[in-house]
Amino acid sequence: MLCWISVFKPCDVSCTCFLVAVLCFFAGPWVCARGLLTLRMPVESNGLHSSPANHQPCPPQPRGDTEGTGLSTCRTCSAQDDTTSELQRGASLDGEQGADHAFRGQGALARIVRLVLVLRDWANKSLHEEQQRPDPFLERFQGPELLTVPAGAGDELEDEETEKLNKKRKWQFFVVDPAGDWYYHWLAVIAVPVLYNWCLLIARACFTDLQKTYFVPWLVLDYVSDALYLGDTVIRLHTGFLEQGLLVKDPKKLRDNYIHTLQFKLDVLSTLPTDLAYFLVGLHCPELRFNRLLRFSRMFEFFDRTETRTSHPNIFRICNLVLYILVIIHWNACIYYAISKAIGFGEDSWVYPNVTDPEYGYLTREYVYCLYWSMLTLTTIGETPPPVRDEEYLFVIFDFLIGVLIFATIVGNVGSMISNMNATRAEFQAKIDAVKHYMQFRKVSKDLETKVIKWFDYLWTNKKAVDEREVLKNLPDKLRAEIAINVHLETLKKVRIFQNCEAGLLVELVLKLRPQVFSPGDYVCRKGDIGKEMYIIKEGKLAVVADDGMTQYALLTAGGCFGEISILNIKGSKMGNRRTANIRSLGYSDLFCLSKEDLMEAVTEYPDAKRILEERGREILIKEGLLDESAEEESTEGKSMEERLDRVALNLNTLHTRFGRLLAEYNDAQMKLKQRISALESKMRQEELEDFFSDSSDSLFEDEEKALPGGMQ
Repeated sequence: MLCWISVFKPCDVSCTCFLVAVLCFFAGPWVCARGLLTLRMPVESNGLHSSPANHQPCPPQPRGDTEGTGLSTCRTCSAQDDTTSELQRGASLDGEQGADHAFRGQGALARIVRLVLVLRDWANKSLHEEQQRPDPFLERFQGPELLTVPAGAGDELEDEETEKLNKKRKWQFFVVDPAGDWYYHWLAVIAVPVLYNWCLLIARACFTDLQKTYFVPWLVLDYVSDALYLGDTVIRLHTGFLEQGLLVKDPKKLRDNYIHTLQFKLDVLSTLPTDLAYFLVGLHCPELRFNRLLRFSRMFEFFDRTETRTSHPNIFRICNLVLYILVIIHWNACIYYAISKAIGFGEDSWVYPNVTDPEYGYLTREYVYCLYWSMLTLTTIGETPPPVRDEEYLFVIFDFLIGVLIFATIVGNVGSMISNMNATRAEFQAKIDAVKHYMQFRKVSKDLETKVIKWFDYLWTNKKAVDEREVLKNLPDKLRAEIAINVHLETLKKVRIFQNCEAGLLVELVLKLRPQVFSPGDYVCRKGDIGKEMYIIKEGKLAVVADDGMTQYALLTAGGCFGEISILNIKGSKMGNRRTANIRSLGYSDLFCLSKEDLMEAVTEYPDAKRILEERGREILIKEGLLDESAEEESTEGKSMEERLDRVALNLNTLHTRFGRLLAEYNDAQMKLKQRISALESKMRQEELEDFFSDSSDSLFEDEEKALPGGMQ
């Protein structure tokens, strides 16, 4: 058990809970069978029978305060020492009370509970030690955390009754954040009764002795699990969800979101009091509680979240797969025993032997024999007695099908996990092989080939073979910058240009940094070369050397930066944009490279940082006598003239923009005027036509009146 625990980090409480669940699965049926044997045999220790007089409570162990200094020095060793001491303390308690009367029956279960408590204390202690004080450098970059102010907190005129009412409402309508730690810890709690029901309900239903011998403990555990189920339903009713990126806290919306799901119906079915039928069929019918198995989704949710949170997902996946297979084997063993009971023990060679035989008549042998038979059948690695009856043949055929699926699942999952675990190494090895093949094809010298191979070995040995940009490309810029700052915090804190720069500039620069590794003796830059990059030393030592490459003028260490003079184009520099010194790597050096284009793009919007860089460059040039002050003054005058010309060009651009806008407005107004004139012309034509038709109709009417005889006298 300690070997499994040591695989996970101390902060992985989820992994500890998972291991405890696996331990309970293994120990559950064995504990009950062991307790039955303990009841049958007298317990002796050191020649003395245990009695109530000898049973004394164990004194509480002294416990020192947990030191939460926030320092990471020797944390791993101290955590391992604390773990070993606490587990040894638990083991000593077990040894001291090995003959205790309280361990008769449930002794092993009590030891398991003590082990769980020890593991919980150790995990909490490790979590407390892992908490560190936030770094001021990170605080300046990240800014203050967003605090949620409760409604009505600022109203100082609230009376006591209103405050009590608000507290009552707050308690009634508490909301659980599904992304928070509290929700995850609750998943760990509710996963325990779910796994208990899935493992022990079937065993109690099939093994009658197991149900009858420990009937009272089963009742207690059953109704404790029912209480946890009800509490889980309440928590689901108060579990928030995201809407437009914000956590919904409206009680009505939370209820509607949960009630209209299939999971709500399954949860209701899993909490129905079906065990009330005990009054009709008797108390030894755990089959009535099979509806409790419907809450399996909570256990799967806990496993999914643990796989996301743990630092060793591949190991957890393997353990999770093993647990599923063991549960299937356990169920198959119980069903085999139930079929044997229905057919009759010892009726043929396939079923379980006759229980009247003392060798096969006690609970431990019954369960172990059935588990052994189930393991051989499902894994198809051993011979079992052939079936005799038709129903036995059908059951074995079904088991063989399940066994084939299990075998395929194991091979597929384990193969996929191994491939994922070695994916980085395989990709890196492919790059090495390609370079080796190229060097052999081009007949590169052996010395250079050895140097290249050593460079690759250094990258892999020091875990620098991963392309950080490729790994983090799917994250937004903000998160990528924050990760880069946290990873390279110690280096960035030593760089002077980053100490007082704005957070926005820090993000810009960090996202543009490219890591480069130089071998011993490599020249990072030579005097007189055209400068296109500046460098920041992350790890290693570099020397400023003379032209002979041997004489050292200065030593550069982690946190130093160089090369900015040649890319800043400082006015008056005699070297222009050329390198002013020879920089050579003494050993393997890990540098950050920042190109000229990226630097200029970043500091354009941050003139203070640009001024600091230029002042530092001038100081170095003055110290080395490479700055022409007269040329600098002329450049300043030229710069003022250039500024005037730029201002005139800017004004011309502004006038051109305004003239274009006026021209567009004039064209628009002219178009509107033409449209209005056209509309008026069409309207006038229509009016003229109407007048013409009205005049002609009047004349026709007058002519008709005159044509009538006598004018209608």
